[in-house]
Amino acid sequence: MSTMSQSNNRTNAGQPVGPRRAQSNRTSSGSSVVSGERDSDLRDTLRTSGSSSLLNTLVETNGLVKSFREEAPPALDHLDARVPAGAITGLAGPDGAGKTTLMRLLAGLLLPTAGTIRVFGFDPTTEPEEIRARIGYMPQRFGLYEDLSVIQNLRLYAELRGVIGEEREASFERLLTFTDLKRFQERKAGALSGGMKQKLGLACALVSKPELLLLDEPSVGVDPISRRDLWKMVQGLVADGIGVVWSTAYLDEVELCDSVILLHEGKKIFDGPPKELTDRVRTRTFQLKVTNNRRKVLAEALRSPAVVDGVVQGDHIRLVLKEGSSSDGIERFADDKQLRPVAPRFEDAFVDTLGGLPKEESLVAGMMPHRQHDGGSVIEANGLTRRFGNFVATDHVTFSVKRSEIFGLLGPNGAGKSTTFKMLCGLLKPSSGTARVAGIDLRTSGSAARNRIGYMAQKFSLYGDLSVRQNLDFFSGVYGLQGERRTSAIDRMIHAFGLENYLGNPSGQLPLGFKQRLAMACALMHEPDVLFLDEPTSGVDPITRRQFWLHINGLVDKGVTVMVTTHFMDEAEYCDRIGLVYRGKLIALDTPESLKRSVQSPDLPEPTMEDTFIQIIKRFDAADGQDKTNRR
Repeated sequence: MSTMSQSNNRTNAGQPVGPRRAQSNRTSSGSSVVSGERDSDLRDTLRTSGSSSLLNTLVETNGLVKSFREEAPPALDHLDARVPAGAITGLAGPDGAGKTTLMRLLAGLLLPTAGTIRVFGFDPTTEPEEIRARIGYMPQRFGLYEDLSVIQNLRLYAELRGVIGEEREASFERLLTFTDLKRFQERKAGALSGGMKQKLGLACALVSKPELLLLDEPSVGVDPISRRDLWKMVQGLVADGIGVVWSTAYLDEVELCDSVILLHEGKKIFDGPPKELTDRVRTRTFQLKVTNNRRKVLAEALRSPAVVDGVVQGDHIRLVLKEGSSSDGIERFADDKQLRPVAPRFEDAFVDTLGGLPKEESLVAGMMPHRQHDGGSVIEANGLTRRFGNFVATDHVTFSVKRSEIFGLLGPNGAGKSTTFKMLCGLLKPSSGTARVAGIDLRTSGSAARNRIGYMAQKFSLYGDLSVRQNLDFFSGVYGLQGERRTSAIDRMIHAFGLENYLGNPSGQLPLGFKQRLAMACALMHEPDVLFLDEPTSGVDPITRRQFWLHINGLVDKGVTVMVTTHFMDEAEYCDRIGLVYRGKLIALDTPESLKRSVQSPDLPEPTMEDTFIQIIKRFDAADGQDKTNRR
C-alpha cells in the first residue's frame, strides 16, 4: 500500500473545514508553562451546550475503499469502522498504513473510491456543508500561513469560524496561555519551532468547539510536558461529549484512548480497546539487567529467533518473545542470568502484531569505514550564545562530545535545541562563544567542517518538487560523490531505507515517515564523521524508529559521533549522555541513569525518562522563581 499520493485530490490541508457559529461568553485565567491547572479553564473556553450523547455514533464507514492509482494497492481497503461521541478513538499503524487518507475522507477533503461514509448521519460526498461546520481538523502537515504571525493566524481562523467579539479575545487569551505561545504571538508562524507550530495548529482547530475533532498526529514534535497538557485538555473536551479521532506515532498515547483502530497496508487488523491487544503479549515481555554495552547486548538479543522486539530501558533491556517460543537461553544476555517478567505495553503488542523487527544488520553502518577511537572531543560548544534581537535563544551553552558517543540534547519546544544544532553545523553564526567540530572552528573554517558533517534538519528540508531519486542524485553531487561511488551510495541508501517503491514520487508528497527516511539517507551518503540528527524519528512509527536506531548504533560502532534531539523519551535511553536545555540554558548534563537517580523520591521511586525530564524542569522553575523573589 502506498499513501504517498495522499496529496493528490488535496485541498489546502491547513484551511478550516467550515464556518462555525459564535458561542457563549467565557471567563479567563492565567497559567504557567508547567501547570496541571489548565484543563478546567480550557474546558470552559471550549464548552458549548447541546453536547452529543456518549452513546451516539458520529462516524460510520462500511467497505470503505480509497485508491489513488489503478496499478497500486488501495490506500484503504474495505474498511469498516465507527467513531462514537464522548470518546477518544486512536488511529495507529506503520508509515503508509492509510491513517491520513482516512482522516481526510472523514473531513470531506477526499472522495471515496467505493464503500460508504456517514458523518453525523450525512454523506460527505453529497452533503459536505452539513458536516464541515461541525468538524475540527488538524492536519499532519503544517498548513497554517507561515507569513502571518501567531495572533494573525488565530484571528483569521476565528473569522472563518464566526467567533467574534469578547468571546474571541477570551478564547485567544486561554489558548495562547495553554500553548505557551503568548510571548511569541507576534512571531511569524514560519519562524516557530516544530513543536510550537503544532501547538498553533491545534489552537486554530479549537478556536471554536467542534463536535468531532480529527487530530492527525497532533503531538509530533511536541515535548513531553506539552503532550501531557494536550491530553488533559482533550480529555476535558471528551467529557463534554466531543468525539475525537487521534492518529499518533506515540503508542503510549494509544493506551489513553478508549478504543484503537490499527491499520496495516490499508486494512484494519485490530479494532477495540487497547488493553485487549496488549493482553496478547502479557506472558511474553521481560526485562534483563545489563550494566555495560547495553546497545550491543540488545543487538545480539534481537538476532535470536525467539525475540520479536527489544529496547533499552535504563540499566535493563526489555524483550518481547515470539508466541510459542521458549525463553530458554535468553537469560544468558543478563548480567545476573535472570529473566524478569514485566507488564506489557501496547507498543509491545503493536510490534508483535506486525510481525516483529526484521532480523538484519545495518546496511548503512556496513558501508562506513572504521574510524579511530582516540578518546578526544569531536564536538565542542564553549559559551555558545545566539540572540535574535532582544530574544536569547541559546544562552552561554558549554559541553563537549567524544568520538563514538551518542549525545542527546533534550528540552521543551522553543528551548533552543535547534538553534544550538544549527550553530554547531555552521548554519548559524553565534552571537558569542565558539563552536568546534573535529577540531575546526566553525566561525573561521565552516566549509571545511561541513564536509565532515551529516545534518538532518527538524523540518523536512529537501526539495519537495523533486522525486526521491532526484533528491538522492542531487545531494550525492553536493557532497562530491562521483562515478561508481555515487551510484553505489545511492543504491545502498534506497535499499537501507526501503525507498524502492517511492523513487518516482515527489518527495513533498511522501508520508511523514518516508520523508524522514529520505532526509536521513541524504545526510549519510557522504559517510560523515559527525552526524547531527534534529528529531530524526518525529512522526515515525515504532518499527521504523527501531530501524533508524539500528543504523545509528551501527554507525557509532564504526566510530561516527552522533548528536541527536528527540521528544521520544524512550529513545533518550540509547544516549551515552544527555544535556537538557530549557529557556536557552543547559540546566542538566549527565548519563540517563544518573539523571533519573537525581529525581528519585518516595513518590517517584522508579522514574521514567519522561518523569525525569519533567521533574528537572519543575525544579529549575522553582529555583528560578525563588531567586527572583530573593532579588526583590
